[in-house]
Amino acid sequence: MQKMAHWRRVNGAGDEECSHPNLIVYRKIERLIQRMQDERNGVPVRTVKSFMSKVPSVFTGADLVQWLMKTLDIDQANSIHLGSLLAAHGYFFPITDHVLTLKDDNTFYRFQTPYFWPSNCWEPENTDYAVYLCKRTMQNKSRLELADYEAENLAKLQRMFSRKWEFIFMQAEAQAKVDKKRDKMERKVLDSQERAFWDVHRPVPGCVNTTEMDIKKLSRINRTFKKKKINSPEDGDRCPSDSDIQSASEESKRQESSHHHHLHFACCSPILFLTRKVEMLKARLEKRQYKTSKVAELLIAYCQQYRDYDSFLSTELGPNPWITDDTALWEAASTMSLKEVPVYRVKKWGFSFDDLLKDSLGRDQLSKFLAKEFSDENLRFWIACQDLKKMTFSQVPAKVQQIYSEFLSDSSHSPINVDSKILDTTRKNMKNPNRYTFDAAQEHIYTLMRSDSYPRFLRSEQYKELLNPKKKTKSLIPKLPSLATKAEVLDK
Repeated sequence: MQKMAHWRRVNGAGDEECSHPNLIVYRKIERLIQRMQDERNGVPVRTVKSFMSKVPSVFTGADLVQWLMKTLDIDQANSIHLGSLLAAHGYFFPITDHVLTLKDDNTFYRFQTPYFWPSNCWEPENTDYAVYLCKRTMQNKSRLELADYEAENLAKLQRMFSRKWEFIFMQAEAQAKVDKKRDKMERKVLDSQERAFWDVHRPVPGCVNTTEMDIKKLSRINRTFKKKKINSPEDGDRCPSDSDIQSASEESKRQESSHHHHLHFACCSPILFLTRKVEMLKARLEKRQYKTSKVAELLIAYCQQYRDYDSFLSTELGPNPWITDDTALWEAASTMSLKEVPVYRVKKWGFSFDDLLKDSLGRDQLSKFLAKEFSDENLRFWIACQDLKKMTFSQVPAKVQQIYSEFLSDSSHSPINVDSKILDTTRKNMKNPNRYTFDAAQEHIYTLMRSDSYPRFLRSEQYKELLNPKKKTKSLIPKLPSLATKAEVLDK
């Protein structure tokens, strides 16, 4: 028992009153409901036989009023008022009406199952309500027909969830199939209990919604740190072990320390707190969001663009070397001769800067273009950084020093264009040289070439000539002899 008490104290089970402002009231009401359901001294519950069917587990409003007057020693008016409050909170409900009130007559009522009691802090979503209403339309029972306000709510929800209505309909259909397998009497009780639950959380227009809370009650709720609920050993659950208690204690201490840290920023240092909040909001703004339809369009465009370069999907490139003995496609993809390079390979360079860098001939042509513009050191630096990442560990320090001396040192003969911040970062990395010493500078040079040099290369005459080679055609008209040749022929 001591171990169990410690477990409850660690997990906050003893502070459940703080998790909901009405929980104390709910506990008192539930103790009264349990007394009502007592088999000996409670409200008489019975199964009533009608003309063609049976109505299970019901009691009359008159019986409940008499029980309240006798047990609580109150008059009839207060008994009806108290009973109406209990019905409004969903602890019992009329089986033939949506209005949750108590009448002192022979109207039949039924107790709600504890699963749907408000002390469980239910917060149902609109999607759950849509599934429930959709399921009601599938059942051909007069008692399950939608009321006018429910039909209007269903139409609104269908417009609201038009994109995923098919999924909601499938859920409702699956639940309806499960309900059909139940016993008839059990199904009647469950249908009425579910209907009463939604009458509490989605009441009839004009009725008070008892699940709503005013701003004063909401301000008392600590929504940031929710307490974990556990069941006692009397409920049939196992007793927590020492490891569970220790892990729960560590988690509690961690949450408490983070909570104190948050209070420190909020109370003691408002400037730091606001600075931290601004950084968080900026990070949210920088996060790019795409619609699913836009992503699908981009994916389709990408597949269509590269489809002709897949030898399994297209036959325009020639025989597939993976399933034939013809290796002409591989030879065309690796040749370094401008006379033999195919046009489709040159055309692929224009898809992206990465496609150009992956092609050895493309890098060679880009290097020649940059040499004309006196900026080929950028490409040579980028290639050197790529080669550095493929070297063995013993060769890395010497290669790092060579790259730094050639491109970044004060006496380098091919200096690259980087700012002072990147240069300082690189010099700090030189203290412990590794394969990633020049990552910041390499990324900067890559961005510079992609945004400046690459577009100019695509617009250059050099690339246009490779893209549209001049075809040498033999003339079909024979070459006419010159005048001197004609004179020689006549003399002969």
